[in-house]
Amino acid sequence: MRNFNFKNGTEIIFGKDSESQVGTLIKKYTNKILLHYGGGSIKKTGLYDKVIKSLKDSNIEFVELSGVKPNPRVSLVREGIKICRDNNIDFILAVGGGSVIDSSKAIAAGVNYNGDVWDLFIDTPINHKCIQLATILTIPAAGSETSSGCVITNEDGLYKRSTGHPTLRPVFSIMNPELTYTLPKYQTSCGIADMFAHILERYFTNEPNVDLTDRLCEGTMKAIIDNALRLNINPNDYNARAEIMLSGMVAHNGSLDMGRLGDWASHDIEHELSGVYDIAHGAGLAIIFPAWMKFVYKHDINRFAQFANRVFDIDINLNNLEETALKGIKALEDFFTAIELPTRLSHVDIDDSNLEEMSNKLVAHTDHVGNFVQIRAKEALEILKLAL
Repeated sequence: MRNFNFKNGTEIIFGKDSESQVGTLIKKYTNKILLHYGGGSIKKTGLYDKVIKSLKDSNIEFVELSGVKPNPRVSLVREGIKICRDNNIDFILAVGGGSVIDSSKAIAAGVNYNGDVWDLFIDTPINHKCIQLATILTIPAAGSETSSGCVITNEDGLYKRSTGHPTLRPVFSIMNPELTYTLPKYQTSCGIADMFAHILERYFTNEPNVDLTDRLCEGTMKAIIDNALRLNINPNDYNARAEIMLSGMVAHNGSLDMGRLGDWASHDIEHELSGVYDIAHGAGLAIIFPAWMKFVYKHDINRFAQFANRVFDIDINLNNLEETALKGIKALEDFFTAIELPTRLSHVDIDDSNLEEMSNKLVAHTDHVGNFVQIRAKEALEILKLAL
């Protein structure tokens, strides 16, 4: 087990009607905020009106910035930075899913930075204090409500890159499972694939003697599978929604990282995919992750057999661990199919025309991606071909 430091200072306010507390909670930090959100969904559901009422009841002044899209754009981030600077705002409330939260984090990182915010996503580490933010989560998926990182897309060149800093963790996050009732099934499923992939990235490690976090990862994955299938039957099952929302947070709040080094190559490859094709991140991960697994499973066939057995209850064939490992990969694909996600590039009408471009861009600013197995352009191309 590796040495580690763990600290997550995000306060979680979880449960029914918890969003009505937002004004009182913000009052502890400031009297003026940037209210950041996506399109019209929070207005259609009535959430916007509840948030505005709570803010006004607590005498919180706010400036609004809407328009966040999936795979959030750096152009809107730059607009948000200017708003915060022009209005002397040092606190952001993100109301939405991972894209809104990540856009808010990028703004928070850029306000006190003298250069262009995109620098912080390519070659400049964040070494300054970011302004504070909080969230009201509406889409369980990215886990950005308690994480220290964010991902942004640059329209110029279609690059999708990440950054992170401890001060980017939200000071509080409001999580009401009822707010997810109105999500389309596909969006719910994409979120489930995203959080599942966050666990897989951590699970496939070269670090020995990580029994506890192995079991935590496996238990969380099993909980996601069980409750995702429950939502297939009843999308308004509050308890299943609550379990999924909590799982998304646990998957990415750092607790499953303790003592281990995860991989993250699949996420990096998917960022190239959604950067070019603008597909939903979770859908991209449902395509890329099984392909990555097929490419690397022989590196540690015991761990893949363990995954198959402990997560999908597949009996281990001691005389043929490869058979067990491949059954586990197939079971993962079948799970994604059961929640109506694509598992091949062809399922989303993507052919082989840009595979080399994406593989080369993947390592344009680095020697390789991945820690479980190092992936360079050649290997990335093979993984993308397996995903066809």
